Amino acid sequence: MKPEFLQLEAGEDVASVRDRLTFLRGKRVLVIWPEQGTALTRKLDLVLVQREAMRLAIRLALITHDAEVARNAAELNISVFETVGQSEKIKWKRGRSKVFTTRLQRPKDEPDADDLKPYASRVTNEDDRPGSRFRRIIVRGVVLLVLIGVLLAVGILVLPSATITLTPAQDRLQVEATITADPERAGGFPDVENGIIPAISLVAQIEERGTIPTTGVQDLTDTTARGAVIFINRTNQRITIPLGLVVATASGTTVRFRTTAESTVPGGIGLQIEVPVEAETAGSSGNVDANLITTIVDNPDLADRLEVRNLAPVVGGEDRAVQAVSTEDRERLIAILRQQLQDRAFTEMLSRIDSSQFLIPETVRISEERTDWMTFDHEVGDVANTLTLTMRVIVSATAIDEQTAQQVAFARLAGQIPRGRSLRPESLLYERGAVTSFEINGRIVFTMTCSGLAVERIDPALLGQRVAGLTPEEAVAVIQNSVTLAEGTSPQITITPEWMFRLPFLPVRIQFHS
Repeated sequence: MKPEFLQLEAGEDVASVRDRLTFLRGKRVLVIWPEQGTALTRKLDLVLVQREAMRLAIRLALITHDAEVARNAAELNISVFETVGQSEKIKWKRGRSKVFTTRLQRPKDEPDADDLKPYASRVTNEDDRPGSRFRRIIVRGVVLLVLIGVLLAVGILVLPSATITLTPAQDRLQVEATITADPERAGGFPDVENGIIPAISLVAQIEERGTIPTTGVQDLTDTTARGAVIFINRTNQRITIPLGLVVATASGTTVRFRTTAESTVPGGIGLQIEVPVEAETAGSSGNVDANLITTIVDNPDLADRLEVRNLAPVVGGEDRAVQAVSTEDRERLIAILRQQLQDRAFTEMLSRIDSSQFLIPETVRISEERTDWMTFDHEVGDVANTLTLTMRVIVSATAIDEQTAQQVAFARLAGQIPRGRSLRPESLLYERGAVTSFEINGRIVFTMTCSGLAVERIDPALLGQRVAGLTPEEAVAVIQNSVTLAEGTSPQITITPEWMFRLPFLPVRIQFHS
């Protein structure tokens, strides 16, 4: 099993170390002493830490250069190493939580049982003495009275129980730790003291295809509207209508037409002739309804002698344009696919990391993009309603182990715990902040906030000894002088049976709840 690392700070006490061990239940833990200063130099400190480790099923080993700590660890059968690499090569010892003596350590001058036999009490036969029966009755009565007294005393000591409910003073501590994730430390150990943890570099090659409608327009040759008009003679003379005579509509937007053949109107009022015309401008603007062409343009002489009309609509004009691929379409499609490729890479990378690791979204980026990895189905200017692109890129991102980052934040918070208080493990809250900077060498700097309740530490055994046998009023006064309680609260004492006016004389019969 890969060991967890517990970095100590100079002067750190037993309570802090025991609190930090609660997060490492059932694991192998390598406790690392600080390079400057030392901690837990007393043998009792190591005994308390080892007992807590055994309670949590933790196997301990130490990395320290402190000779006194190493000597104490050897007496407790705890493995001590110089480096982390040495701890990986040598089998760890199974430590013991107390120091005890064996039979071989008994004093050499201890007397044997046979030597003490002459000094044992002599047994006499009282039945042979006068008045022995009366004395036996008295002895039995005394023994009975003593037995009854003992039973009463045991009942007074053992049967009563008490429950004391306290609300210790507590404050919420919070610290924001600045953490640097370094890709060069990948696979290595975190530097808790300086807030540097390993970063995990991820790379994925992704291919995606996308299609968008084209927005470019390619104009084709417009068609010209064609039709016919009739010229009506207002005189008795023959009138020649030249080729290219311009006629137009009189109402709305003026639309001009030219005759496409030379014609002659017979002489006589009301006589008429039909002449073909076509619009001067190609396109749908040349299409007009019947009886709208009523004016002869640029020829006043003919305008006075002839009347013009179109008895049928002039049609056939058409604006011709088709959709085509534009440069903007290609750029827009590339931008869309880039985002889709990064989204797909983010989803794929999430499936490749552990639940304790966190993929930083701000680091997901396209690290390699080549033109020969882009294939369009149409070129710019091609007539097409849609444009399709098949694109391949290499996407890179960075992930971190969030539990390692939490250990750094917790170490910062542990250094702010006031003396006499301890953190409630269930009150710990972690919140990952935003990435604050990306360094050139690939390092990522972000923040991690850790908060928790620092509660007044209570020693139930010691407090139980102080209040044992006291009245509830006296016990309340002792507790208030011994423990800092939350403002506006006082101890609540419940005694069983209710008729007891004092707390039990045995501290073990007194339970504390907070």
